[in-house]
Amino acid sequence: MLGVFNSLSANRRLAFRMVAVQFVVAMLVALAYLFAQGGREALAAAIGGGSVAVGSLVMAWRSLPPAAASAGLALSRMVSGMLLKWFVVLGALYLAMAKLHLPPLPLLVGLVVVAMAASLINLKSKA
Repeated sequence: MLGVFNSLSANRRLAFRMVAVQFVVAMLVALAYLFAQGGREALAAAIGGGSVAVGSLVMAWRSLPPAAASAGLALSRMVSGMLLKWFVVLGALYLAMAKLHLPPLPLLVGLVVVAMAASLINLKSKA
């Protein structure tokens, strides 16, 4: 009966629903910047929001094994997944700001809005 409340498949569905919501919110923020300010700002917002979504996807892939594991292994997979997520996000920010010379404000707005809005949307929706 315990598997019904916290099954691996339910965790996988929740993680991938979060990633899907993050991608949708990232594209909406990028579209808003495209119509309001232009292409470079929209690209910056898309990279900021997309980095959060891709980082979450990498974290979900790493953290959720195909079969049940011990607590120590599950914790190590979660920590390594979180580290990979931060490498993806910080790497995308570096590339966007240092290499592509995109404006920082839309980049950070995309990053923060996607992370916060997707969390709130998933919190309000029924599981």
